[in-house]
Amino acid sequence: MDVNFRKIDIDAFDEDVLLESELYEPDPRDPGQVTEETKTKAGAVRSSLSKGDIVGALNIVLEGAPYGPSVEEAKNLNLQTLVTILNSTKSSDISNVVKSLSQDAQDTLMKYLYKGMGMPGWGDVSGSVLLGWHEKLTEVAGTGCIVRAMTDRRLV
Repeated sequence: MDVNFRKIDIDAFDEDVLLESELYEPDPRDPGQVTEETKTKAGAVRSSLSKGDIVGALNIVLEGAPYGPSVEEAKNLNLQTLVTILNSTKSSDISNVVKSLSQDAQDTLMKYLYKGMGMPGWGDVSGSVLLGWHEKLTEVAGTGCIVRAMTDRRLV
């Protein structure tokens, strides 16, 4: 009995199949350029943190966040920079910081919080820090922020 029919990719013959590349516009920047921009942002964040400007540091990290399959190094560097900001913020200041962010920045922050929670062993950030930020962000931005972060195809 011939069982080769089980190895046929029937989606290749379907005209209505949705490809991963059609779900969102790819990042137009070159992967090397994205990595260099992320390194530059990390330096700017350090200088903002030394001045005590948490909101400015968060805006730097969250603006133009790298996405796409070919910029993993930049994504990890951006996450590490964000974790530095999260760890250096007092829990009493989180609500005011989150309120000062734009809706897009809040959504991107939620994506990073989920990425941090999804890391094995939570990476180099404690779970209480991420959950504290998640709680305050949800209070300020509402559950819509969670839905937008979960349904956006552009992964940070």
